[in-house]
Amino acid sequence: MTSARGLVAAQSARFASLDPLLPPAVEPPMDGHVITAALADGTRVAGVISHQSFEPHSITRLWSAAEVWELLPLVGTSQGMDALLTRWRRHLDTQEIGEDTACVVHWPSRDTTAARAFLDHGLVPLSVLGVRLRTPPVRVPRTLTIRRATPHDLETVLELSLAELEYSSFVGSTIVRPEARALKRRALAERLTNASPIWLAERDGIAVALAECAIVSSEPGTSAAARLPRGRWGYVNCVSVLPGARGTGIGQQLVAYAHQELHRMGAVGTYLYYNPPNPLSSVFWPRQGYRPLWTVWEVRPATALR
Repeated sequence: MTSARGLVAAQSARFASLDPLLPPAVEPPMDGHVITAALADGTRVAGVISHQSFEPHSITRLWSAAEVWELLPLVGTSQGMDALLTRWRRHLDTQEIGEDTACVVHWPSRDTTAARAFLDHGLVPLSVLGVRLRTPPVRVPRTLTIRRATPHDLETVLELSLAELEYSSFVGSTIVRPEARALKRRALAERLTNASPIWLAERDGIAVALAECAIVSSEPGTSAAARLPRGRWGYVNCVSVLPGARGTGIGQQLVAYAHQELHRMGAVGTYLYYNPPNPLSSVFWPRQGYRPLWTVWEVRPATALR
């Protein structure tokens, strides 16, 4: 335990030197499989492998493989990621692994040394957690009607959400499964009933874009605390613009409005996930002030880890 705490402290110091917005490293849960590796200088690195299987009707399966092995590394300040990934590969050789599987690691985006190791072992930067701190509002000319969505808008919100899901399935981790419509309908109906921060942009009375958001608290003991600085954050879960309306400034207007409203609700900043291979979001979100904080490295199926 003392050794693990030493690695956590060293890793926290390294995180702070990499990016001031990174929260301190946390001790991995001890209910996973612990792996260790020895380095040439005599030091050791460690990690915990978490194994999760998602039920057929879990909404998580819309952006995840059905079965996931996630590595939570503790490498301190050393350059031991390559050794730990090699040890992970050996552990997988002892498992029965199917096709709908993945290996995943969340790691600070600015750690380029680790990035080299991930690439060498077959992992790809499939998703990025991008953050945007609260800034003075930027005046964006409004040519749309933007309003809060209500339960009566369920079908409209559903279609816009599914359009984004389908597009993202070509360029990211999203999977359009047969049960996608039913899962989305159920989740969105609940969110609309609870008056969640969801907005529609309308042009000539027709909904052309959706911003589905949430307020998330990053406090000790919460899952968000492992990814974000402490405070109240706006989460931009889904922004969808109808294909025929893209490239006309609609997304920019809607996102500017959503930012304004989320900050009015007390958010210190906003965050989201986007896919670097996506030719739209990889350009759009940095232009709206977002920059990478964490990269989600992934390989599917899990047997493809090298």
